[in-house]
Amino acid sequence: MTRLGLETEIVDRAVYARTVERFREKRILLPTFAELADPERIPPAVTDALADLDPDEPHPLNLFRVHWRNGADRKALSEVPEHVVLPAELTGVAAPIIVALGDRFPLIRAHKVLAAYGCLAPRLVTGQFDPARQRAIWPSTGNYCRGGVAISRIMDCRGVAVLPGGMSAERFSWLASWVRDPGDVIRTPGRESNVKEIYDRCAELEQDERNVIFNQFCEFGNHLVHYLCTGKALEEVFRAVESARPGLELAAFVSATGSAGTIAAGDYLKERCGARIVAAEALECPTMLMNGFGEHNIQGIGDKHIPLIHNVTNTDIVTAISDRGTDALNALFNTDAGREHLLRERGIDGRVIECLAHFGLSSICNVLAAIKTAKRLKLGAGQAIITVATDGADLYASEIKKAIDGQFRGRFGQQEAARVFEEHLFGQGAEHLMVLDLIDRDRVFNLGYFTWVEQQGVTLAEFEARRGQGFWRGLRELIPRWDERIRAFNRETGMAP
Repeated sequence: MTRLGLETEIVDRAVYARTVERFREKRILLPTFAELADPERIPPAVTDALADLDPDEPHPLNLFRVHWRNGADRKALSEVPEHVVLPAELTGVAAPIIVALGDRFPLIRAHKVLAAYGCLAPRLVTGQFDPARQRAIWPSTGNYCRGGVAISRIMDCRGVAVLPGGMSAERFSWLASWVRDPGDVIRTPGRESNVKEIYDRCAELEQDERNVIFNQFCEFGNHLVHYLCTGKALEEVFRAVESARPGLELAAFVSATGSAGTIAAGDYLKERCGARIVAAEALECPTMLMNGFGEHNIQGIGDKHIPLIHNVTNTDIVTAISDRGTDALNALFNTDAGREHLLRERGIDGRVIECLAHFGLSSICNVLAAIKTAKRLKLGAGQAIITVATDGADLYASEIKKAIDGQFRGRFGQQEAARVFEEHLFGQGAEHLMVLDLIDRDRVFNLGYFTWVEQQGVTLAEFEARRGQGFWRGLRELIPRWDERIRAFNRETGMAP
């Protein structure tokens, strides 16, 4: 199971010794998972040193900002993770929809940097990755490869991004400024849903032993860091909203599946708050909903397969959102005409409108899936849904013009804004949604066989073990063991406070 990131003991002592020496020379201190889940645990000396540090600087101390508690300036700690509660005037449903803002994270302004750390750190402290001799390969359809490149650079590793060539221009612009060499950005054919092409390219790269693939779709560090850190952060957000609305129930957690890292927070919220877990995908590629396939533009969610780290048998609802809606709402939320319509014609609070600039395409998908869920379950004002804005609209400015040219013939004024609002917000129906029973869960689970057993070399026993909840509960024992290894590593580098 080494390739799945499950090791907790030192695998190669020579590699480990070289890594300790390298981190000693570079003065790199690693945060524990517990510190990222609860930043109050971060040593005061580190917190003081962060005060004047730019959150986008490739400095090792910014590892201690890879958490949900960054304030709006992404420097100071917020009391509660930054979030917005969307009102019925915007969503058309009585249930409050709570959205945690992921663009408060450092380095990439997206929460995928947390997943990258959760995958690389355990490999380093167990001697499975040699930063002096190997390259970290980060396959992704969006932000994970950016997070991997950023984490690699500030850990003095060489990171390589592998992503579809059809992703937004802003992603490639960011990558160009962070990689060591232009060749460290590898473009594969297709767009968002072309995950198989990424796997094929990684299989070629893996033939060189200097390349180590950090595949977010099967690295359980991705699942675990979100279970603990994102799950805890979202519970804190819900409790803060609940304190102002006594008796509020957390009815559901919504997440586009993507690599299935973020949706692991649903396991945490189901255990502690009783929330249903809702998995969203693109209607143009309804893999879970209809065993379907296709292409779409909801950048950051991927599909055509079931990630190995998706706890499918704990998922309660599957729904699909059209990229027509996410593209159109990107224009509504981020143009002068759209914002004016929301303010003057719909009476949306200006502070809520400002927050909409923090919603990227997959974030909008999550909100629309929450609206669908609220309608299907007939949720009232006392039943909240929580979700995440994985990144902000700044990554998709180039996509707005494409949407306006494609859907609205080059013009987006008040008429178009009104139509988008009515169709995609108030007009969002409860169709393309399935409440899963045992047979449905097994159907979706079984779809993963063709990718992981037949194509990617996972054994049948490894694959089947994931069907029971005991497997997923057992995984959580890795977190404190990894933290022990991180603390020991810091002591050996001489960096422990």
